[in-house]
Amino acid sequence: MSIVLRVASYNIHKGFSHFNRRMVIHELRERLRALSADIVFLQEVQGSHAGHAERFANWPTTPQYEFLADSVWPDFAYGKNAVYDAGHHGNAILSRYPILRWENLDISAHAYESRGLLHAEMAVPGMKQALHCLCVHMGLFERGRAIQMHLLAERIRSAVPDDAPLIIAGDFNDWRIRAGKQLAQELGLREVFELANGSPARSFPSAFPMFHLDRIYVRGFDVAEARVMHGAYWRRISDHAALTATLKHA
Repeated sequence: MSIVLRVASYNIHKGFSHFNRRMVIHELRERLRALSADIVFLQEVQGSHAGHAERFANWPTTPQYEFLADSVWPDFAYGKNAVYDAGHHGNAILSRYPILRWENLDISAHAYESRGLLHAEMAVPGMKQALHCLCVHMGLFERGRAIQMHLLAERIRSAVPDDAPLIIAGDFNDWRIRAGKQLAQELGLREVFELANGSPARSFPSAFPMFHLDRIYVRGFDVAEARVMHGAYWRRISDHAALTATLKHA
């Protein structure tokens, strides 16, 4: 009998709308809940920010990953990547399933752009092995992304068994769609929108999506459905569109 998982990936822009016009973290939490995802991969998650806490009366009293997880996703992991005087931000994974262990790796290619790779292992009922989930946010420059892709591949080779179920999701900033070929050829991964719809999703900018920046790659799964969350409401809460996928594991 197949195990069905629903996953989502979203660059949440630190809980602010386009050009930081509005704080939208409360709206964002409601929209995430409506996705009914079992596992959520988030990028640009604000761990803390003293200035925002003083400026906004309804700024969450807990870190954004805890506020978003709330009672829906009992387990979560957060990787602090960019640290500054007012606070820090990074990647997060929210899960309905127990997270057995997790680790955040610094994959920054240079001193001016902090990037991380968050790797969590989960116990999913019915799966014979732990599910490996990696949340990434790659750099803006192609040379740096090449280094980061190499580090991602090395992490998978060293820490993920060849026959273990694997999901990699996040903001790849891969304008030329080169990451997919490398992941497919070297590691046997496939992108869910390519499998379901024939090509990666256009996810940026959310108002008029033109670029395929956000991806979900899998190994050991079939893809039943893959969707981009478009529409006026979604455009109000981030400059990226959210991605969802329904996966089946035999």
